Amino acid sequence: MSAGGGTKAIIAALVANAGIAAAKFTGFLITGSSSMLAESVHSLADTSNQGLLLLGQKTSQRKATRAHPFGFGRDRYFYSFIVALMLFSLGSVFALYEGIHKISHPEDLTSPLVAVGILVVAIGLESYSFYTAIQESKKIKGDAGWWAFIRQAKTPELPVVLLEDAGALLGLVFALAGVGLSVITGNPVWDGIGTVTIGLLLGIIAIILIIEMKSLLIGEGASEADLDVIVDELAAGKVERVIHIRTLYIGPDEMLVAAKLALVPGLETADIAQAIDDAEARVRAKVPTAKLIYLEPDLDRALA
Repeated sequence: MSAGGGTKAIIAALVANAGIAAAKFTGFLITGSSSMLAESVHSLADTSNQGLLLLGQKTSQRKATRAHPFGFGRDRYFYSFIVALMLFSLGSVFALYEGIHKISHPEDLTSPLVAVGILVVAIGLESYSFYTAIQESKKIKGDAGWWAFIRQAKTPELPVVLLEDAGALLGLVFALAGVGLSVITGNPVWDGIGTVTIGLLLGIIAIILIIEMKSLLIGEGASEADLDVIVDELAAGKVERVIHIRTLYIGPDEMLVAAKLALVPGLETADIAQAIDDAEARVRAKVPTAKLIYLEPDLDRALA
């Protein structure tokens, strides 16, 4: 699956969330709605998260050093992992706390129509951000389904933005339902219940992101499809077979390939060098992210 940064989607989400956070907090000050407060903190966290994703993209572009000979591509994985932790701590835990407090100590809402109006506008803005993330993701996800894209993508930003925006939209619906039911029934406990559902939703999304970003941060290899292509391209020309192979993404756009190859017996040194160069060229032509390739020629002792 191709890699890409999704900068346009990140910026769209940042602008939308900053405006939404300001509107929601204003709504909370007017209405006293805990759902609005939870959503304000959620949007503020999301805005900070987009900033962290942009920071990760920037720092990952630093040149390799002796201390970091493979560069800093994994900075994008690190900052995406931090985003997942922030979504859990600032989003989910705060919303659960505020919701439980509101259920235990319910308070009547003031000017609930203001909250409803702000939430409706926020849904419109968040829908734009979500649409942008979907369009950017379609460019690189290929034929994979959305869940498969989130699980398999080597670029961390788009899955993060997609899940954040999806969670934000559902959270807004829950907040709108909580405020609406509080007005209809005259029971402010519904506002607290809406806040708790927002917290649970954010917790689920955060856990999914934490698991996926941890996997990328630890180190993932090529997908099964890419690995098959790499092996097929290596085992051609004067290469009899691939004895063993290891792959590792050292950044969303850069994969390391190391393999031991069994070459045709009796080759001269120059022919061996040419066979290795040809194998590297074939792999890079089919899998562009395979930028670092280390190949070791050997005898096929299994047939000796």
